[in-house]
Amino acid sequence: MEAQADGRLVAAVESFLDHVRGARGLSEQTVRAYANDLDQLVQFTAERGIDAARGLGLEVLRDWLWDADQRGLARSTIARRSSSVRAFTRWASESGLLDTDPAVRLRAPKGAGHLPRVVSTDQVRTVLDGLAARAETDDPGALRDLAVVELLYAAGIRVSELVGMDVDDLDRSRLTVRVLGKGGKERVVPFGVPARDALEGWLDRGRPVLAARAAGTARAAGTAGAAGAADDALFLGDRGGRLGVRSVYRVVARALGDLPGAGPSGPHTFRHTAATHLLDGGADLRAVQELLGHASLGTTQIYTHVSSARLREVYRTAHPRA
Repeated sequence: MEAQADGRLVAAVESFLDHVRGARGLSEQTVRAYANDLDQLVQFTAERGIDAARGLGLEVLRDWLWDADQRGLARSTIARRSSSVRAFTRWASESGLLDTDPAVRLRAPKGAGHLPRVVSTDQVRTVLDGLAARAETDDPGALRDLAVVELLYAAGIRVSELVGMDVDDLDRSRLTVRVLGKGGKERVVPFGVPARDALEGWLDRGRPVLAARAAGTARAAGTAGAAGAADDALFLGDRGGRLGVRSVYRVVARALGDLPGAGPSGPHTFRHTAATHLLDGGADLRAVQELLGHASLGTTQIYTHVSSARLREVYRTAHPRA
């Protein structure tokens, strides 16, 4: 039934979901999030005798978010609900179901501001020692995984930057690598001797094996040129193509899986950790900004908060009068 036929809120929500699923081409996960949030709104308004779309008003929406807060829902959940209802009422007003958009002045609570996960220097050493032990077998995948994690931590780069690197981007003599960051901005970042050693092991003993494997597969399939797309890639997957982002996530998740502590276990953990360790070691904030490729210094300052949080924790546990 069309929402315009009777103006019921539930029908309006169904039409909105059809709109975002089709016309806007959003992912099914996003549509499900909209559906769950707006279903909660429909239930809330029904309990208050409101079943028509035109019954929505700013105070009703504020009460809905306030009720969620009183029931202890996470701020991130309330913020998502606010975003969902703003998208819905904007569409409803544009479609003529509402005379005005009641959610224009609706404000969601700010996120909790969780600090990024940072692992200690000892934990980083444990991870890298474990990867190095596997790499001693000269297994090409193990050599690659060691080089990947060493470079993520040494250079503090994004995973998208890592998988986009070509062999020619690496300068082993100067210990630098050229990366293409957000907005197509290019920068050159340094790395250390341990990362260089891991990269040399990969380039000399690991990468040729995977490249030959891909070439052999292509020849057997009669598509000799198929492997050419990965010819320049610095890191190759197990089948010889350019290493993908999901593969890097799996590598890092395995490497961090046995470490104590909660939080994300993706490649960005090493980027966060590198930045924090640099600041803990006395690095200048603007130098860290340049290394990470942040457009704004304010983005880099999150890592000063991480360092301050760690300092407070050390103080509480070590000072006799903390």
